[in-house]
Amino acid sequence: MWRFIKFLLLLPLLAHAQEPPRVSLLIASPGVEIYELEGHVGLRIQQGVRDMTINWGVFDFNAPNFVYRFVKGETDYLCAAYPTQYFIMEYRAQGRGVTEIPLNLSPEQVDKLIALVTENLRPENATYRYNYVKDNCSTRPIKLIEQAVGSGIQWGATVPCDSIAWKSSFRSVMRHYHHDYPWYQFGIDLALGSGIDYPITTEELSFAPVLVPSLLETARYQNGQPVVVEPIKDLISPTEQSATHPTPWFITPMAAGCYLLALIIAFTIRDIRHRNVTRWLDSALFLVIGLAGCLITFLVFVSVHEATSPNYLLFWLNPLALIPAVLIWLKSCKNAVLCYHFLNFALVFIMCVAWPALGQGFNVAFIPFILADVTRSCSYIYITRCPRKRPIPKR
Repeated sequence: MWRFIKFLLLLPLLAHAQEPPRVSLLIASPGVEIYELEGHVGLRIQQGVRDMTINWGVFDFNAPNFVYRFVKGETDYLCAAYPTQYFIMEYRAQGRGVTEIPLNLSPEQVDKLIALVTENLRPENATYRYNYVKDNCSTRPIKLIEQAVGSGIQWGATVPCDSIAWKSSFRSVMRHYHHDYPWYQFGIDLALGSGIDYPITTEELSFAPVLVPSLLETARYQNGQPVVVEPIKDLISPTEQSATHPTPWFITPMAAGCYLLALIIAFTIRDIRHRNVTRWLDSALFLVIGLAGCLITFLVFVSVHEATSPNYLLFWLNPLALIPAVLIWLKSCKNAVLCYHFLNFALVFIMCVAWPALGQGFNVAFIPFILADVTRSCSYIYITRCPRKRPIPKR
């Protein structure tokens, strides 16, 4: 890496003797992995035979406590530089396309951008705190370009609006690109709260790399100069190898929720008929709900992810669900379990009534899971409070 840094430091001195450096953005098309669904961005710097790309999307799975730190929000990514041919080869091997956006920069602005990139690549600066929507592989190079120009970008572009309210929220953009991965979006909708549901600006749309070409095509600097003057070109066209494959409807979150709800209803009808509680079913159901509640509680109160709090799903998914999961097996705790079910019904009812005013996105696949939860709470209350009447013995 330091060999490249030395090359960058020498570029201003070489600029007068050789052709001036060319700077462009490389946009990789979406891939099949969940972290590739919005594409990727690299910053390309060329001068003569020297051709390097800077990548702000490098992470190390082998870093200590990677999973815990990622969940907590301590998502440390790396800035790295390597020959552009390797960048292109990587995406060609995956069948993904690469689009190049030549940037309209003066020699002085290029020199300043190179200085900023050089500073980013230093070992003490190469690691940065990644933020999925605020500070990622796409927003980083754009911010550096704005710093090099000395002014912001006027985002006057409009994006094709076929099936998404583009300026609605971060969540709506995610849903558009995750439509073939409903379980991934289901997890996002569970874990991320209302912090990604406010109306976003055109500039904030640049968090999604695949939108950057459309956004920059008509964008201008504050002095009126266009950001892009040369045609945007495809270096590689995507192939079918990189195409996503929709999840079959019968294994989507909605289908799974309906299966669970049907099972719950069947057992509930039997329980009410026999005035009996299927304890193993309630224990398993509320154990899963309680564990999900523990995770969401961690994300809201411990994680430093700004998008995880507030999360109003805590009314439904919270650690209190562990009470019936464990205490239902103890006859002496019958009243404690009953109190939980009254509280659970009240909290879920309040959440459902107040949800339109809370400003948080809702996944329709939540509905059968919520109904399954409430059905078991109501059945427990009914069976406990209205036991079967014993027939009066004849005299």
